[in-house]
Amino acid sequence: MKINSVLFVGCGELGARAGRLLQRQGWQVGGVRRNISKLPAGFTGHGADYAVAGGLNFVEALQPDFVVTTFNPTERSVEGYVAGFLTATANLLSGLGGHKPRCILAASSTRVFAEQQGGWVDESSPLSTDDPRAQPMIEAERLLQASSIAASVVRFGGIYGAPGGRLLSRIARGELCPPAPAQYGNRMHRDDCAGFLAHLLCLSAAGKVLAPLYIGVDDQPVPRYEVESWLAREIGVEPQRLHVAPAVQASGGHKRCRNRALHDSGYELLYPDYRSGYRAVLNSL
Repeated sequence: MKINSVLFVGCGELGARAGRLLQRQGWQVGGVRRNISKLPAGFTGHGADYAVAGGLNFVEALQPDFVVTTFNPTERSVEGYVAGFLTATANLLSGLGGHKPRCILAASSTRVFAEQQGGWVDESSPLSTDDPRAQPMIEAERLLQASSIAASVVRFGGIYGAPGGRLLSRIARGELCPPAPAQYGNRMHRDDCAGFLAHLLCLSAAGKVLAPLYIGVDDQPVPRYEVESWLAREIGVEPQRLHVAPAVQASGGHKRCRNRALHDSGYELLYPDYRSGYRAVLNSL
């Protein structure tokens, strides 16, 4: 029986978690990142900078069956988003040369949607035309899907799950976002993010045609204040210590994301809402 191979380009925590799931199913897993010493055991490491022209020219020789991109901006400027998403995608397609993997799976962001007033969005909703940091992600998606290679994009909401993250640290200090106006947030536990990527790859390996686009969020978009006040109660912050922190005043737009395509794919969420997900985080502390 043929062993499937996958190459994670920009293999950080998300790629590492998805790759370990596939390893358990007998896949050969490779990871591209600048510091390959941070890759999990058993991964074949390839040290490279995906934002540098020609930096991925070795990929053609690897002949991976599947490629997963988990890119990040090289810095928080607009130029960093261009380099980390659009340039990186162009570098990958160039580096593949004449090799066509069976599928490229790309991690993107729900930031690309135009909705800013708390309305519902799905995979067909309009995209932003005025967020300069969203534009490179949108252009990278389009470049990938205009190629001759089968490709699918997952637009993830806020990925959480690391114990001791900044949100928990802020709430432990008693600092909450304002309760009004409501600012809806979308999120997905990191275990579900990795699990969904692995699930899609297994579907593709089994001959299923993936949808061109999925939204990677849980089942419950809720106001940020609901999440933060619930977490404060769970970790035992005394009510008199709670206050609205000026540094986390609500700003920008917000949206509520539907995950219908995720469910249609057959994936079952480990943590379908923030309570189950954050209880797992708190239990790991």
